Amino acid sequence: MSAPAPSTLAIVDAEPLPRQEEVLTDAALAFVAELHRQFTPRRNELLARRGERRAEIARTSTLDFLPETAAVRADDSWKVAPAPAALNDRRVEITGPTDRKMTINALNSGAKVWLADFEDASAPTWENVVLGQLNLTDAYERRIDFTDPKSGKSYALKSADELATVVMRPRGWHLQERHLQLDGVSVPGALVDFGLYFFHNAQRLIDLGKGPYFYLPKTESHLEARLWNDIFVFAQDYVGIPQGTVRATVLIETITAAYEMEEILYELRDHAAGLNAGRWDYLFSIVKNFRDGGAKFVLPDRNAVTMTAPFMRAYTELLVRTCHKRGAHAIGGMAAFIPSRRDAEVNKVAFEKVKADKDREANDGFDGSWVAHPDLVPIALASFDAVLGEKPNQKDRLREDVSVAPGDLIAIDSLDASPTYDGLRNAVAVGIRYIEAWLRGLGAVAIFNLMEDAATAEISRSQIWQWINADVVFENGEHATADLARKVAAEELAAIREEIGEETFTSGKWQQAHDLLLQVSLDQDYADFLTLPAYEQLR
Repeated sequence: MSAPAPSTLAIVDAEPLPRQEEVLTDAALAFVAELHRQFTPRRNELLARRGERRAEIARTSTLDFLPETAAVRADDSWKVAPAPAALNDRRVEITGPTDRKMTINALNSGAKVWLADFEDASAPTWENVVLGQLNLTDAYERRIDFTDPKSGKSYALKSADELATVVMRPRGWHLQERHLQLDGVSVPGALVDFGLYFFHNAQRLIDLGKGPYFYLPKTESHLEARLWNDIFVFAQDYVGIPQGTVRATVLIETITAAYEMEEILYELRDHAAGLNAGRWDYLFSIVKNFRDGGAKFVLPDRNAVTMTAPFMRAYTELLVRTCHKRGAHAIGGMAAFIPSRRDAEVNKVAFEKVKADKDREANDGFDGSWVAHPDLVPIALASFDAVLGEKPNQKDRLREDVSVAPGDLIAIDSLDASPTYDGLRNAVAVGIRYIEAWLRGLGAVAIFNLMEDAATAEISRSQIWQWINADVVFENGEHATADLARKVAAEELAAIREEIGEETFTSGKWQQAHDLLLQVSLDQDYADFLTLPAYEQLR
């Protein structure tokens, strides 16, 4: 008697989309189903392990390099695989979601790399998930164009040799894709995003002289990196491409991962391309993990935590040293400024700050850095050109002068700044505005001349939560309390209503965003990720 055929993926509660059959083919869905069967159980175990580790941090209020992996760190003989030609020069990378206009603009931007984002810069509506995949395939096939319905302006791709190399970022391990289910169980969003992209484009990218390259978000341990490595090995065999074709850059954007950088590279060594310093999620992770650690872990206003803060400096310098010791690229943080079309003085000040930030990164030994807007590409490029010249990277700068002790990474109280009342107002204002846009399906949003994404909302609500629970007293004498947060949020909502008018306000999701921000900022039971309750409201 033959074995029963394996169950197939079901598309659940989703309106049909134009051309979705090109993405959701039987063969592609079979591949995603197999990824789910093979790897979701381990993913679930690793999510549970996150909770156990967080409980240990709550008990001890400290972190250290892992004693059980000391041999990996001490062994100077291993290196990651050499970078493929298409990823050897990464001096400027632009980030953004995969809508049609952004796809064209990012590829044309003059950046060396485009982080094509299905994660923090993309609200995971079914439309964004499926059509974002379609846009990337269309770009590789050079059948993508876009005409802006408002301005009538048309967009088309430049010649192939002028286009950025794509590094795709799937969703983090914590998120499900409710519209794709196997036997009634939702598939992890990470496996959906990775699986559809890899299945359709791995060979196509090889034929273009590039390859399936990925950014891995929200990684918390080397065991999570090991899971990704096993997925890459399985996927390459499944579609019949050589092992080592995949390359992955891991975002070191959690405090626990900062203590396991070498181990993460080791687990991925046949597929590793580098590590990236992701600022806002890193701060969010510090608050999340040390939220009951007392006053010494209280962060000041987010804009007061620059990359020159001692504990941030320890993190970035350790990242450069670790990467270069192992032959990997070190990629710096985000320049999130959005140039103003109306205020030249605002631009002048901001561009000087961006230049100083990128100069610092290039001089510290980073091989490249992120920007959020095409106008910032030339600024970042100039900073790295000045240091690199004709060299594609500076991996030969080993930074052996850097020495970081375990306590340096969590020396939050080394920063001479305190939370302010204006900081609370800003956290509420940005949080409400971002969540409202996210609930309408927008993941990358310009707010107060900065490009904000989900990490922004996470640090905003985390700081409100932390300041209230730490009983912070602001410089004006007011205590951070739930009542004060509600008062500020009500005032902000009224100001938005006044600013945009009743009709626009009513047609948006402003009250919903206000309520959700307060929920995740005030609940005593701190939600691991804002996007989990938010996803339940995303329709």
